[in-house]
Amino acid sequence: MFLNIQENAVFVADSHYNLKNQQFLYFLQKLENEDIKTNQVILMGDNFDFLSGESKYFIKKNKTAIELLNKLSFNIEMVYLEGNHDYNLQKIFPNIKVIKREEQPLFAKYKDKTIALSHGDNFINWQYDLYCSIIRNSSLLKFLNMIDFNNFISKKIESTLLEKEICHKMQDFKKLVGKRIDNYKTDIIIEGHYHQGSTYELGNKKYINIPSLCCDKKYIRLNNYEFIGENI
Repeated sequence: MFLNIQENAVFVADSHYNLKNQQFLYFLQKLENEDIKTNQVILMGDNFDFLSGESKYFIKKNKTAIELLNKLSFNIEMVYLEGNHDYNLQKIFPNIKVIKREEQPLFAKYKDKTIALSHGDNFINWQYDLYCSIIRNSSLLKFLNMIDFNNFISKKIESTLLEKEICHKMQDFKKLVGKRIDNYKTDIIIEGHYHQGSTYELGNKKYINIPSLCCDKKYIRLNNYEFIGENI
C-alpha cells in the first residue's frame, strides 16, 4: 500500500486506552463533534492498551471506542498502523486501512516529500521479531481465548497493564534516532512507540516521534510542511 498524506492530516500515537487512560475516547468524541476537524487520521499504534481480533474480553472492554472508531471511518479516511499492544485488527475495523507490523514502514508522499511511517518497534533484532510473530499468532490467540475461563488470563493482562508506568523521558533518545533513520530511505520518518514527542533534523532527513496521547495529551497535525502538536 502507498499512502497520499493530506493537508491537515492528524497523527495519533500511544493512547494506551484503558480504564485509566481515557484520552483516546475524548479524541474520538471530539472528531465526532467536529471540535477536531480533519479528513485523514493516521493511528500510529498502541492506541489501545491491549486489543486483538481474537480476544473477546478486550473487544468487549473496548466496545465504546471500537464502535465510535468504526462510525468515524465512514466519513474520515483512517489508517491504523498496528503496534505492539494492538494487532490482528482488520476484522474489528473493516473500513479502516490496517497496516500490520510486517508491512511497515508504510511509504507515503506529501507534496514533494517522501515519508515512511512505522509504529516504531521494527528494526530491532531477530529475537524481538520472533517474539512478535508468536504473540500475533492467530491460532495461539484463539487457543488462549478458548481456555480463558472466567477471563482469568485477560484480567491478569489487564491488571498488569493498568499498573505499568509508561510515561518517561529516554536518555540519549537522539542517539537511538540516529541509528533508526539509517533503516529509512525517505525525506521524513514518522514513528510512535517511544513516547518522546521529539523532532530531529539529522543530515537530510527529518525524524518525528509522535507524542503519546496518554502521556502528553497531544496529537500532531500536518500543516504546510509543519508537524504541529495540538492539545486534546
